[in-house]
Amino acid sequence: MTGFEIVILVLLICVMAALYASVGHGGASGYLAIMALIGVSAALMRPSALILNVLVAALATIMFVRAGFFRWQLLWPFLITSIPCAFLAGAYSINEPTFKILVAATLVIAGVRMFIGQRDEVIRPLPIPLAAVIGGLIGILSGLVGIGGGILLTPLMILCRWATPREAAAVSAPFILLNSLAGLGGLLYIGFVVEQWIWWASAGAVIGGLIGSRWSIRSGSQLWLRRALGIVLLVAAFKFVVTA
Repeated sequence: MTGFEIVILVLLICVMAALYASVGHGGASGYLAIMALIGVSAALMRPSALILNVLVAALATIMFVRAGFFRWQLLWPFLITSIPCAFLAGAYSINEPTFKILVAATLVIAGVRMFIGQRDEVIRPLPIPLAAVIGGLIGILSGLVGIGGGILLTPLMILCRWATPREAAAVSAPFILLNSLAGLGGLLYIGFVVEQWIWWASAGAVIGGLIGSRWSIRSGSQLWLRRALGIVLLVAAFKFVVTA
């Protein structure tokens, strides 16, 4: 990779990290899209995206917790199954083109839903058994694709009215962080490598993550957050389609 390509890569990752962190996401799907466009080899894309995901999700987690939006009772039912499933799935691979198309369809539906008004804003109790099942399924998908899973968890929590948009973002950040670490653990089991540019990309991701997290926390508009999430979901869906 040339020096110019590395600069472009870092700048794009910074912007993507800010966009995803603004809704509590780590941004792995966005990083994968950027690396695919730049021409990074497939062997490097998965671990590199997860490393960047960990950094941005860690920043978002710290900032959401400090701001008082994090609710542990909304997180642990998903984690008890997602972490082991993400680790185990991280050591395996599937037919990625087919999988990307299926995920893209899901993201389009969820993204469009974020732009539709929701009259009943009453928050419902989280059903723990169902949350455990969902966590396991998302963990499997996360480990196989190399993402944190927040892009699936966040809209689900909002659509089911288990959390407000900002609470869902605050829960998704640590969910992504821990699932990404578990996925990296699975990759470590089978072995992976990264190149030197990952350090520059990490710096860009950290800067973007700080900007996006602060932007989200200081914004008082829940409607804006829902629409921002919808845009992120649709962008991610497009990425899955074009790289299938």
